[in-house]
Amino acid sequence: MGQRIEAKAGLERIKLYKGGESRIPGRDDVLKLSSNENPFGAPESAKAALVAAAKTLHRYPSTDHASLRAAIAEVHGLDAERIICGVGSDEIITFLCQAYTGPGTEVIHTEHGFSMYRISALAAGAEPVEVPERERKVDVDAILGGVTERTRLVFVANPANPTGTMIGANEVGRLAAELPPDVILVLDGAYAEYVDGYDGGAALVDARENVVMTRTFSKLYGLGGLRIGWGYGPAHIIDNLNRVRGPFNLSDAQLAAAEAAIRDRDWAERGRLQNARMRDWLAQALAELGIPSDTSSANFVLARFVDEDEAEACEAALRADGILVRKVAGYKLPNCLRIAVGTEADCGRVRDSLTRWRDAA
Repeated sequence: MGQRIEAKAGLERIKLYKGGESRIPGRDDVLKLSSNENPFGAPESAKAALVAAAKTLHRYPSTDHASLRAAIAEVHGLDAERIICGVGSDEIITFLCQAYTGPGTEVIHTEHGFSMYRISALAAGAEPVEVPERERKVDVDAILGGVTERTRLVFVANPANPTGTMIGANEVGRLAAELPPDVILVLDGAYAEYVDGYDGGAALVDARENVVMTRTFSKLYGLGGLRIGWGYGPAHIIDNLNRVRGPFNLSDAQLAAAEAAIRDRDWAERGRLQNARMRDWLAQALAELGIPSDTSSANFVLARFVDEDEAEACEAALRADGILVRKVAGYKLPNCLRIAVGTEADCGRVRDSLTRWRDAA
């Protein structure tokens, strides 16, 4: 027998990411509310750009993503030279861990934080460090208390997934100011567009040398199936991230669709307003059924139950009615279910299903 081939230390600790379910055997009326997707899909402008891009599928895409970066910069008032594009914001997270961590270093994430923070840290050989939240909300003091001389990155989703909660600009600013200057604060803004007037941390990025912001086209812009994200940070950090980025990580089809989507401001605003309206409606409907939730700033509601058994029973009842939501026990929230905000008809279907479940209890 030959010598056993060993993988990098730490990979055995990675639990494979499991996406939201999309099918129920034997049903063709499934309502998928398990992945926080835009119920209206992508804008027609993005679909047209995708079709047009098919004419040049035999050509390699651009390596600098200049046109998309220029569009992002124009819409958000940013410096295009300090924008990097990736395969979803997940890839930007991976780049950060690749470029700034490794064996002997630590990466801080919060108790209910997005699982890709831990996965990317372990894949890079770093040690993920979990700090507690306070009532499902990021606790700045807990983060600062978790920092050591080995800390290299701190990941904060704002608004957060799967809780939907967020902390204010003053608290984010305090965190950035009190972190050591050699620790990078990463503000994950996957749901930032759903918050009216929120810049996702862009002003803080411009003011400091150790803050990076990430964003995605998967939520508000309805391009989850194309996997496109971006990051914004100080020039010295973006330069290093581009050194580990594959030169052809995004296709022309992805780039064209994303550019069309971000320039379609009417579509984005309609989606944001519709989400806010139905998010509030859904939260109120749940409350009237005795199901509390924290105020959500994202495109989902985290429903809370008495215990894990009640959450499981509710999920089973919804599933029986063809509705798929997300269990979040893996995020240390076993008594909760994450329910994406759908159309008015979708939300009504959820309410009716839960009403029947409550009445039968």
